[in-house]
Amino acid sequence: MRIAVLADIHGNADALSAALHDAATQGAEQLIVNGDVVNRGPDSVQVMHTLLERSDVTFTLGNHDDLLRLWHARSSTLPATWYDDPFWGATDWSATQLHQADLLDIPGQWPMTLELTQPGLPRVQLAHGTRDHYRESLSDRTDPARLEQLRHAPDGNPYGVLIGSHIHRPVQHEHAGTLILNTGAVGSPATGDPRAQYLLLDARPDGWHATLRSVAYDRAGVLRRFNTSGLLRTGLSAHIFRDELITARSLYTPYWTWTEEHAYPRTHATWTEFLNLNPDLQPV
Repeated sequence: MRIAVLADIHGNADALSAALHDAATQGAEQLIVNGDVVNRGPDSVQVMHTLLERSDVTFTLGNHDDLLRLWHARSSTLPATWYDDPFWGATDWSATQLHQADLLDIPGQWPMTLELTQPGLPRVQLAHGTRDHYRESLSDRTDPARLEQLRHAPDGNPYGVLIGSHIHRPVQHEHAGTLILNTGAVGSPATGDPRAQYLLLDARPDGWHATLRSVAYDRAGVLRRFNTSGLLRTGLSAHIFRDELITARSLYTPYWTWTEEHAYPRTHATWTEFLNLNPDLQPV
């Protein structure tokens, strides 16, 4: 059995199309979408429709899938100051688009984790982050003590494979006999390589085997839709998401961290200052 595991599509329909086509070409028999289908890019509605129209897809919940539902409901689990902050204009736009298409609440039905079992093979656990939180990173950089906790199921038996996403960086690592995998990102990689990234997982008689795939596609269309859709006019965060797509680098998180450390407002002025301090991150 060959399974394609995609994640972090982030409203990029062209990247999703490229990854799905490649997975079909590679003979994938099953598709798992490991969270963060929506937000950031201009195509959240389109990617939801594309995936929901298929009969072979299983989902897990990602933090951005959940964020849009929480945002639209004005949930108290998010800081109250965010709702009046223009920095969050892109999030508000994407939540509104999904609400108008009657798609906003569907991710609420998705589980936090999935398990795969095959006779004679160890169990596989998938989560967008980890089983404990969808924002927790799973990679070769995760503390070994934490990996040791995660690799054991609640019944005490070890998993043969742990699969995460969220960090937008593909990973293949082994810890104490457990294969640690990260899918990378379909729609917004953070590796400097703009290709759509996903994972193929094969069940073979001798165990589970992973192949990390990177698929080239033309980004001109999705970059154009940032403007034509109206997303780019929502404010700073949309500009940052577009620049992440151009650079294939993480910009939002280091900028957020920098503003938090200095208690700076998130404005075009501080964004310009941040880029001047980090010229290697500037889009060409």
